[in-house]
Amino acid sequence: MRTPGRLVAAVALALYGAVAAWGADWKTLKPQGYVSDFAGVVDGAARQRLEVYCAAVERATGAEIALVVLPSLENEPVEDVANTIFRAWGVGRKGNNEGVLLLLAVGDRRSRLEVGYGLEPILTDAMAGRVLREMRPALRQRDYGDALTAAAETVGSTIAQAKQVGLDTAPLPRRYRSTSSDSIPWLMIVGGLCVLFWLMRGGGYGGGGFLPGLLMGSVLSRGSWGGRGSGGFGGPDSGDGFGGFGGGDSGGGGASSGW
Repeated sequence: MRTPGRLVAAVALALYGAVAAWGADWKTLKPQGYVSDFAGVVDGAARQRLEVYCAAVERATGAEIALVVLPSLENEPVEDVANTIFRAWGVGRKGNNEGVLLLLAVGDRRSRLEVGYGLEPILTDAMAGRVLREMRPALRQRDYGDALTAAAETVGSTIAQAKQVGLDTAPLPRRYRSTSSDSIPWLMIVGGLCVLFWLMRGGGYGGGGFLPGLLMGSVLSRGSWGGRGSGGFGGPDSGDGFGGFGGGDSGGGGASSGW
């Protein structure tokens, strides 16, 4: 019987062999669907749900989502690998370039959300960073299917809301959700409070008055950081599936992170 250490070593060796077979030529990889799991770490049920969800997003909004999992980056920057695959596959329809590619490299513990030209006004760099933070709880538990679910749901509902359309699919089940420590910009809050207290104690602008009140009102009106209403979800999927990507392009917008 194999010990846990030997089992990990065997898995690592298998992953290394798979990457070596590609020769790190990312352009030779072919999409397996909306979900391309080259590391073999996404469970079948989660993968099927994601295929249905991404098809519903494309049907309703025209945007294409590619979810890619690699065993390793082969010592290349995650930004370069994601952009190479995005352009090789042409994620997003040609002309509108409304595609998004999420890349996970499990061996390097790196993630990248690459955004097509047409979606940059909707999926800003800040929003892309939020998508990556949503995945961290699941990634830290090595639940890659749940991590992809978190990202796909956030991306899909954000695009649907921006286009003011509904998605004709059921909500995706998730086991892990980001905590306040993953999403709240504590440095910004603390810094803002220090400035506020300084103003209220008389530093600049003569102490209390309009500016401190305005700042306090702004802080209180935020409610919960990063909060937004969820998109509307309807009935079951109509059966349409992946038919290939449409020739879109990306200019390198998005965000990268680790876990």
